[in-house]
Amino acid sequence: MAVKEARCDLTYCRMRGIMSLLTAFIKERKMGLNDFLQKLVSSPHICQHSQVGGFSNIDENRKEERREDLSSAEFGLTCPRSSLAEETQIKPSDFDYLKIIGKGSFGKVLLARHKESEKYYAVKVLQKKIILKKKEQKHIMAERSVLMKNIKHPFLVGLHYSFQTTDKLYFVLDYVNGGELFYHLQRERIFLEPRARFYAAEIASALGYLHSLHIVYRDLKPENILLDAQGHIVLTDFGLCKEGLEPNGTTTTFCGTPEYLAPEVLQKQAYDRTVDWWCLGSVLYEMLYGLPPFYSRNTAEMYNNILHKDLVLKPNMSNAGRELLEGLLQKDRTKRLGVKDDFLELKYHSFFSPINWDDLMARKVTPPFLPSVTGPTDLRHFDPEFTHLPVSASLCSTDSLHMTSSVREAAGAFPGFSYGPPAEFAFQ
Repeated sequence: MAVKEARCDLTYCRMRGIMSLLTAFIKERKMGLNDFLQKLVSSPHICQHSQVGGFSNIDENRKEERREDLSSAEFGLTCPRSSLAEETQIKPSDFDYLKIIGKGSFGKVLLARHKESEKYYAVKVLQKKIILKKKEQKHIMAERSVLMKNIKHPFLVGLHYSFQTTDKLYFVLDYVNGGELFYHLQRERIFLEPRARFYAAEIASALGYLHSLHIVYRDLKPENILLDAQGHIVLTDFGLCKEGLEPNGTTTTFCGTPEYLAPEVLQKQAYDRTVDWWCLGSVLYEMLYGLPPFYSRNTAEMYNNILHKDLVLKPNMSNAGRELLEGLLQKDRTKRLGVKDDFLELKYHSFFSPINWDDLMARKVTPPFLPSVTGPTDLRHFDPEFTHLPVSASLCSTDSLHMTSSVREAAGAFPGFSYGPPAEFAFQ
């Protein structure tokens, strides 16, 4: 009996040795593959090749199973470097988290300072289990995808990194502390026409750029429009974007914010990119009049107004402004301004004749309003409801040190989420 036990122990030791060698071998190969994939992600023109696209989707289920097996052994610590073996150059503990500056359905946005570079970023931390519970994985991955395409436009928020732990997703974004357009509109009630024109022009150029990438934004509202410290527009929150919509293409998903929904969306009809021009018309109207064009506290009444009520324009605005609003807030999308030549129809509209578009895109046009901020830690334009919350619970702790079934499911639900620029561009 004793001999049998000794033989079992010997076999067990051998097996452990073999497993250690295999684990080391797999880890080395995995690191090499991650380096290759990182370079691949950093080269969009290569990623678009059909054979590369096929390779990236090979045997996804097997990869997820293997990642789950590895995760329990490698990523059981608090603040793991990354679940799913998605190695990036950054991890949650690389930051000092200073304040909560926003809160949403899936998590929080924090002001964070990178420890090494001492630069400030807005870090969006999302809870995987909430995203999974609400079945919003596609929207989160769409947001990441759109963010990665935003690097070339001055009025779209930029993504520096995305990474994940077993239970959280992280977006490291440009930090913008001039306040939401909504915040400034609430304080001042209305904007004069030159100021509203400036904001509308920067917003329109951002939407036109997204449309050129076959992306429809779908959720334009003052809460998603930020001002930077110099007073320029920064469009943020791309969770409801629709990718792959060609110029003549349509979609049918019912989404958006009630006050800004276009008639065709409310009627659950097919809609196209002109839905964004309706939303721009609604935001411009609100900047000039203080409320969205068909607003009512009663949602059903507001929907009825959007569908059937005529647009009411007060006489205290220019003829060009009236004409632009009538074109953008045309209930029939086939007659709406922008249906033929998209952004170009707005760009050459008489309302925007005072705008030098080249200077605007180069950020050479002086903004009509300069937010009063003394530096990156000046949070006066953020809601105290958020900034007074403690940040300790929002850092990088995982739900559990053990891989329960729910944590295991969350860990493998976002393959390919992590992103980092080439090393030479990191935190520049």
